[in-house]
Amino acid sequence: MSKLELQNLNKTYTPKVIPVKDISLDVDEGEFLTLLGPSGCGKSTLLRLIAGLEPPTRGRVIINGRDVSRVGPGKRNIAMVFQSYALYPHMTVYENIAAGLKLRKMPSDEIQRRVSDVGDKLGLQHLMDRKPGQMSGGQRQRVALGRALVRQPDIFLLDEPLSNLDALLREQVRADLKQIFDQQQTPVVYVTHDQTEAMTLSSKVAVLYDGNLQQLAPPSEIYNRPANQFVAGFVGSPQMNLLTLNCDGNNAVLGDFRIPLPTLPTTPPQVVAGIRPEDVNLAKPDDRLAIQGRIFLVENLGMQNLISVRVKGSELRIRALLPTHQAWEGEDISLSIAPEAIHWFDIQTGDRIQTQHEVERVAPSLGLKTSTNSSVQSQHQYTNG
Repeated sequence: MSKLELQNLNKTYTPKVIPVKDISLDVDEGEFLTLLGPSGCGKSTLLRLIAGLEPPTRGRVIINGRDVSRVGPGKRNIAMVFQSYALYPHMTVYENIAAGLKLRKMPSDEIQRRVSDVGDKLGLQHLMDRKPGQMSGGQRQRVALGRALVRQPDIFLLDEPLSNLDALLREQVRADLKQIFDQQQTPVVYVTHDQTEAMTLSSKVAVLYDGNLQQLAPPSEIYNRPANQFVAGFVGSPQMNLLTLNCDGNNAVLGDFRIPLPTLPTTPPQVVAGIRPEDVNLAKPDDRLAIQGRIFLVENLGMQNLISVRVKGSELRIRALLPTHQAWEGEDISLSIAPEAIHWFDIQTGDRIQTQHEVERVAPSLGLKTSTNSSVQSQHQYTNG
């Protein structure tokens, strides 16, 4: 059973340059972990620490119970797929895939069996005699992946392997990767800044920012319950509306409207409300609770329009995804938002404020009782100001 463990892993170049800050996480057999974050967040450095291409300043990398923190990459039994294909241009596909096995002095019949098996999985059998210069980018990326698969390593590491492909080819190869690794039981660590890749491929996502681990959870949890304001704004397309609102009693003030806050020990002066554009709907004629505003921008996305609305009584703006035939620039509009779809964040720390709805969902699994007087209760209703 293969397993990767990172224990308080840190990489420090100078006192001001610390790309990886005491990160701890596990990747079990059959899990696909994606390291997700913007450029400079530390995800590629973390992958290089796992691979042994750089030594950690402190902390440990453990593979199958063995501390390999000071072991060279060649002795870690890992396989890595790079952003660049890194193929030998003078070798055929067969020779590229078999190169690592030949260096290990593996018997020729075993090499042939493994290369043939990987070629079948990746659809490369008809390309075995070609050289990299005679193939497309997608084909070369599959050869690079085949070279990793054929090794049967303890850990797979992939460093933005799709970034050099065009949009259509990236979608195709992404689907291929998902099918291939669904059949593997080996832990996979995948680096990307593309949230679509992270959401579609992963069983777990680690969101990084400024060298720190912001949230480690399944993709659905990352999307539905972001741990803080950074995760909320980074994951999701179109980006979540993040509105800094003044507080008045137990309500957050949005223009001429009041939104009840989760019950807190003390009401802060301000709070951040996070609302995904897909959770904003057209208000129905009989809706008692609605937010009104004027459309000032319409972006046609094909099946839907992304509309930007200036809220009545405020300079704040909300973006919403609505059907293409129902949103026109310059029109007044009434919008409704399901109270349970609002994400609340602390203005000072950026951390998520849990609502009573979330506590009631999680508490039974923890053996806890809930109360309507909980300090994280949400009233789940709107009131006009």
